[in-house]
Amino acid sequence: MKPLFKIILVLAFCFASTFVIANATGLLTVEKIETWLEVAKTLSPIYVAGIIIVLLFADLFIAVPTLTVIILAGFFLGHGVGAVSAIMGLMLVGICGYILSYIYGEKIINFLVKKKEQQEEAKATFIEHGFAMILLSRAMPILPEVSACLAGMTRMRFVTFMAAWSLSTIPYALIATYAGSISTLENPKPAIFTAIGLSGLFWLGWYIFNRRKRLQD
Repeated sequence: MKPLFKIILVLAFCFASTFVIANATGLLTVEKIETWLEVAKTLSPIYVAGIIIVLLFADLFIAVPTLTVIILAGFFLGHGVGAVSAIMGLMLVGICGYILSYIYGEKIINFLVKKKEQQEEAKATFIEHGFAMILLSRAMPILPEVSACLAGMTRMRFVTFMAAWSLSTIPYALIATYAGSISTLENPKPAIFTAIGLSGLFWLGWYIFNRRKRLQD
């Protein structure tokens, strides 16, 4: 488990660094995102949908406040179009993260974990628990992107990865965009409660998963 944990920590640190840099430089803030969407809305909903998709896809390279963007998608576009835009962006992140890591992941693993037996241990551990990890990855920021990259690195079957990613992503996007669509500036409670509820639900899932794993061990 330690070799896999090391890889997760390094990947998480890299993603977190982009978030810190983006916020410190003012390159990407929630206020800027809201401004872009407001301007785009005056032109056409297509531009708003495009910005949502691009922002969510950019999360693979620069850490973006994903849940906030998805809720804003529902707020600016309504539930239907907002959900489609969010799902498209999230699917692009997962697929591209998987493919890029499938191609270049072996070099990263070789760099981070020197011993061949530890590399194989890390891969075997993720293959065993990766489906659940991807499924519950929305519990915290950065973890979804890390899990997508790990799936590619460890050569998880693409069909298996997409099944877990879809089960995690689609309901998440549907719920968050719906909350955004029924929220207003005067009544942001649906969005706030949804954000808290989704995080709590996924953390509960992690707790149950870890408890069952300890009992099996």
